Amino acid sequence: MNKSPQFSLALFIVAVTVMLSLIGWGAGLYLDWLWFNTVNYSNIFVTMLLSEYGLRILIGLVFFGLVLLNLMLTRKSVMQAVKAAKPFRPFAQDEDDNVVTINQFNWREHITPGRLTAVFTAIALVMGFLYSSTVSGEWINVLKYLNKTAFGTADPIFNKDIGFFVFDLPFYQLIYRLLALAIIMNAFFVAIVYLVTDSARGGLTKIFRFEAARYHLSALAALFFLLKSWGYRLDQYNLLFSSGGAVYGAGYADIHATLLAYKVLTILSALTAIVIIVNLFLKRFRLTAYAIGGLLVASILLGGVYPSVIQKFVVVPNEFNREAPYIANNIKYTQMAYNLENVERKDFPAGRTLTAQDIADNRATIDNIRLWDWRPLQQTYSQLQEMRLYYEFKNIDIDRYNIDGRYRQVMLAIREMNQDQLSVQAQTWINQKLIYTHGYGIAMSPVAGVTKEGLPQFLLKDIPPVTETDLTVTRPEIYYGESNDGYVFVNTKTKEFDYPQGDGNAYTTYEGDGGIKIGSFVRKAVLSLALTDYKLFLTGDIDKDSQLLLHRNIKERVPKIAPFLSYDGDPYPVITSQGEIVWLWDAYTVTNMYPYAEPFDNRRNNYIRNSVKLTINAYNGDVNFYVADAKDPIIQTYSKIFPGTFKPLEEMPADLQEHIRYPEDLFNIQARMYTLYHMTDPQVFYNKEDKWVMPTEKIGKEETNMDAYYTITVLPGEQEPEYILITPFTPQNKKNMIAWMAARSDGENYGKLLIYEFPKQELVYGPMQIETRIDQDPVISQQIALWDQRGSSVLRGNLLIIPINDSLLYVEPLYLQSEQSKMPELRRVIVASGDKIVMEPTLDQALQRIFGEGVGQVPGTTPTPGTQEPTAEQPTDPVTPTAQSIKELAEEANRLYNEAQNRLRSGDWAGYGQSLDQLQNVINRLQEQAE
Repeated sequence: MNKSPQFSLALFIVAVTVMLSLIGWGAGLYLDWLWFNTVNYSNIFVTMLLSEYGLRILIGLVFFGLVLLNLMLTRKSVMQAVKAAKPFRPFAQDEDDNVVTINQFNWREHITPGRLTAVFTAIALVMGFLYSSTVSGEWINVLKYLNKTAFGTADPIFNKDIGFFVFDLPFYQLIYRLLALAIIMNAFFVAIVYLVTDSARGGLTKIFRFEAARYHLSALAALFFLLKSWGYRLDQYNLLFSSGGAVYGAGYADIHATLLAYKVLTILSALTAIVIIVNLFLKRFRLTAYAIGGLLVASILLGGVYPSVIQKFVVVPNEFNREAPYIANNIKYTQMAYNLENVERKDFPAGRTLTAQDIADNRATIDNIRLWDWRPLQQTYSQLQEMRLYYEFKNIDIDRYNIDGRYRQVMLAIREMNQDQLSVQAQTWINQKLIYTHGYGIAMSPVAGVTKEGLPQFLLKDIPPVTETDLTVTRPEIYYGESNDGYVFVNTKTKEFDYPQGDGNAYTTYEGDGGIKIGSFVRKAVLSLALTDYKLFLTGDIDKDSQLLLHRNIKERVPKIAPFLSYDGDPYPVITSQGEIVWLWDAYTVTNMYPYAEPFDNRRNNYIRNSVKLTINAYNGDVNFYVADAKDPIIQTYSKIFPGTFKPLEEMPADLQEHIRYPEDLFNIQARMYTLYHMTDPQVFYNKEDKWVMPTEKIGKEETNMDAYYTITVLPGEQEPEYILITPFTPQNKKNMIAWMAARSDGENYGKLLIYEFPKQELVYGPMQIETRIDQDPVISQQIALWDQRGSSVLRGNLLIIPINDSLLYVEPLYLQSEQSKMPELRRVIVASGDKIVMEPTLDQALQRIFGEGVGQVPGTTPTPGTQEPTAEQPTDPVTPTAQSIKELAEEANRLYNEAQNRLRSGDWAGYGQSLDQLQNVINRLQEQAE
């Protein structure tokens, strides 16, 4: 039979498309291989590749065999149906002679056992290939099962190690799903074949009257119900992740009703399979229908109705007494899952007021109070330090350094290259791939550093980096960061732009080895195909010594190496002692299979450990993984799967270990869980008698959730200042503060969680209560309102609650931003202590207003870095009126009122507030005179 030209063309197009797809896939695979070799993690690539495709091939072959076997079992019936079928006799009519010609065509002769086998084989191959995709990404569960590690803790119901639920159960569930789907699909194909071949002898309604179909489909049904029996067995373990009771995990109805139902259904399902098999010999197929129907009815009654009855009539009338043991399980295992059982609880006395001596004794804490929030600071950094349109500060990060012998908390940002901000004319292939290849430098300022103009006081700034401290940056080039999304080529015949210099530019050549060598002409062609970049192949600027820098965005680079880990949302840069810039990033091991533990996200993950600290060199892209929690069984399992990948934390360079910090994402999860799970008594927990909530604060004009914050302070009972992460707690439906949590980050104390609880009978101001006091203070609120109407806007920063000795100091910065220039300036600092609340241009002045002259700085020293000295127009203390008579006092009051109005019009808010204070003193004198 001749094929039409259209058919031949379509076949050719399909063949070419498939071939090009395979070539592209192969080129991409080769590129990945080269890249993994470059980053020295080829072992991970090989393990993932062999596991993924090995598993898919295995499953595809197994399914291919099952489909082919089942189809071959139908071949005899198909051939019998072919022989019994009538020949097909199409006819044709001659339009001129009105003659009808009958064409005798015996199609049965074309269906032979050999051809039928070929067709069945082709169908099985296609279905095996398609079915293999169902295990895509499941390789990690298989490898975790084969390399599992015991947790050393058993669940409270089945007494199985937690590792069974984390490693074994997901694997068993995978096998169950694969087998169940395979049986169902095979039954479907077999039924279709029998339906088609027997349609001439009865059709669909009579298919089960034919012996071959009955035996075949009955055998598949028996296998399915035997498998279903195992499925009910697995469902028993899933009860420990139930969310239908008083708490997460198996409750009273689950254990006393649903568990019993699953046990019974396990037996009934196995009996159903046996009945089906026996009936193959007894040929009483109606019993098979009864058995299946009975199992269906039993599953509805036992699995649905019975547990609901128990819940409604046994549990609900006496819920706590029924659920108490399971609530205790939930509390215990949730605390273990989030490492909350090791939280150290301490009392924090309330009612004590800070003194001037407390401030003087805690200068390290005062000097490190963060007056800059990342949001306004990022805008200010952008205006002052981006230098060119193509540079950007992606994020503002917080860290601490020993600078000139002082332990200081700083804020810093990397100056990265954003090629999208190049002018349209400059966005050429040469510029984007060969010239503008990297960012440059870093900006850093102390958290309390403020100039007299209200701008950050830089410790590192400009291009090239300039500093007056002992900090050094020897490698300011940023090839790997948070903005570097595209690939570039280095060591080409074209010089790279390094940084702007006067009226021109400075150029450089890459000296690292973090890229893929272009090498031969063939490799260049393959890379061009893999990147779908024909200009790479055609350009003469790229030679064999050039390098391809790929996956330069660290949030893409690291997960490509280790996709089985979860990652913190905030990697942060560190300047090493050698002057290099290295990114530090926290990684987590998580699972959603920890029995009885309350989930923390919408993927139902209910276990987390900060098991890995990793580093990424900003210049050459080197990635290193360090085990931060060697006790975690999941990271132990990953270490078995990928030997040599994870190094002990002790091998991390000492200068980087000094910058390790407790990760904020983990801390927020633990703090959120602790709002409920600090209650260990089941009765108290059930009634939510002591539920805490995460606090809120005011940012701008909106009330929003309060962020945890890093600070340097001396914890109660300690002697040295240390870097900690803090969040306060408030009671449910109240705004006062009930406790605060701290995570320690320094030295041997790293990772320790502390809870300081206030006496419940004492009032300790919460964040929103302080915000309310600010809004209700007549002087502060008037100044903010007026300031917000004069061509500028006021930005309220984060409210920080700083523990000092056994007391608290509240600090909130205010920023002024002009409508014409998006460059916020720090103009006021609000400080509250006890019943006093003040607003001054600097933190030192505010402390002086509350605690007295000279408290804001150490006597005999210069002002602390980042503070402003008072000017003549900004007296620090109100002048006490000396007038004695009522007339003199009235004149003085009138003068002070006019002075206050003049200062208000000139924008002198501190002077305005002080004039009002003086006016209040005069009015008090007038009242005394009147009496």
